Amino acid sequence: MRRFFVKNLFFVLAVNLLVKPIWVFMIDRTVQNRVGHEAYGTYQPLLNICIIFQILLDFGLNNYNTNLVSQNPGRIKTLFPAMLTTRLVLTIVYSAVVLTAGFISGYRGWELTLLCGVLMIQVLSSLVLYLRSNVAALHRFKIDGILSVTDRLLMIGLCGFLLFSPLTASDFRIEWFVAAQVVCYGLTAIIGFAALYRIAHVRPSLSFDVSEIKALVKKSIPYALLVFLMGIYMRFDMVLVERIAGKNEAGIYASAYRLLDVSNMFGLLFAGILLPLFGKMLVEKQNVQSIIKLSVNLLMPFAFTLLVAAFFFGTEIMQLLYKDTGMYEGDVFGWLMATFPAFCIMYVYSTLLTANGDIALMNKISMAGVIISIGLNMALIPRHGAVGAAYTTCITQSILAVCYIVFSSRELQLPRNTKWIAAHAGFLILLFAVAFAIKLMPVNWMVQLAVFSMISIAGMFVFRFISPEGLKLFTQKG
Repeated sequence: MRRFFVKNLFFVLAVNLLVKPIWVFMIDRTVQNRVGHEAYGTYQPLLNICIIFQILLDFGLNNYNTNLVSQNPGRIKTLFPAMLTTRLVLTIVYSAVVLTAGFISGYRGWELTLLCGVLMIQVLSSLVLYLRSNVAALHRFKIDGILSVTDRLLMIGLCGFLLFSPLTASDFRIEWFVAAQVVCYGLTAIIGFAALYRIAHVRPSLSFDVSEIKALVKKSIPYALLVFLMGIYMRFDMVLVERIAGKNEAGIYASAYRLLDVSNMFGLLFAGILLPLFGKMLVEKQNVQSIIKLSVNLLMPFAFTLLVAAFFFGTEIMQLLYKDTGMYEGDVFGWLMATFPAFCIMYVYSTLLTANGDIALMNKISMAGVIISIGLNMALIPRHGAVGAAYTTCITQSILAVCYIVFSSRELQLPRNTKWIAAHAGFLILLFAVAFAIKLMPVNWMVQLAVFSMISIAGMFVFRFISPEGLKLFTQKG
């Protein structure tokens, strides 16, 4: 199982490393620089409103579907038509609620038109994720990995043309960015249907059995509540920044959060593979500890490296990527990246709880996250702006990470490994000491960052998070 996990994980990581950084740094970043903080500071909160109400579009069906199909692959042919019909009904409800929420939030005219476009992006993106959940549940992770970058490859081509072609570059507007995403997600959905037909011989058809649809909705309600609560404490901060501190602060927060999103993309890849893998292993009563330890050893050292790099080089990185930035933007970026280790903990341990069916417990933890996040944001954003929201994100995610570890260990009776925990803590302390010393070197900051990165990678081998023996072990069966 370890060999299967690592082999597929490395493939998925490789294809995403080749594509998604190009999207983020060459396309998405260029869009913000081209249209400005104000226009992008309108687009991003609209996107976050759509994400917050994603609950009504997804209703927890993806996680429920992944768990069910991974444990009972034969169910996909009977489940697929009912799922598509249910999603169609939810799409209508979602659209009405999002547009109403946008109107109540004070958006009018051009902003509501833009919201319609962003809404379409989320509808098509959610459909692609559903199709991928079936592919992943059938343990066809390589095909899932290809689908995970198909939309970005198409958008790199289309948006790249619009951004850099002499015919369109000078007139580029945020509306074009939204329209391009709608087209590319639509094409990706078509490719996803074709891939699923080839794998499982299921066709896009609808089922109008009302009782079946009701049963699906009822069973997915706990998953839906979880998605909703997580959407609030992870995404509502952007809306609060824009409404309380203004569009410019929202643009600054979005530019810093983009880099956290890049990091989280790869954490999400772990979760995408771990959910069906944990589900199957738990049903078959296999020991999941080796997969947990492997995942944490791969994720956390890199998360700590990014945290420390952002803390010491945040201002320089933001100045390299964006126009008219300084120490304030660097502080926002640094505090946001401090949350990445907590996100990595979530990708492993909350996924484990989800696979184990502990959804009620997850909802209680998420409700605590909502209360902490909204309370702190309302207190800190008026006084500190975007950096106040970054403080809140760091505090909230760190508290929740501890909860995930504690409750996962309790529910699944995971062994406590004090030496392993101490090794990760020692590695983090070492990174801070090394970065502090390197910053004193009289050389360019990029050289300092390169030296720090090389020492960090060497430290991963010294602390045996990665080892030659371990790499050999990953290639063995079992």
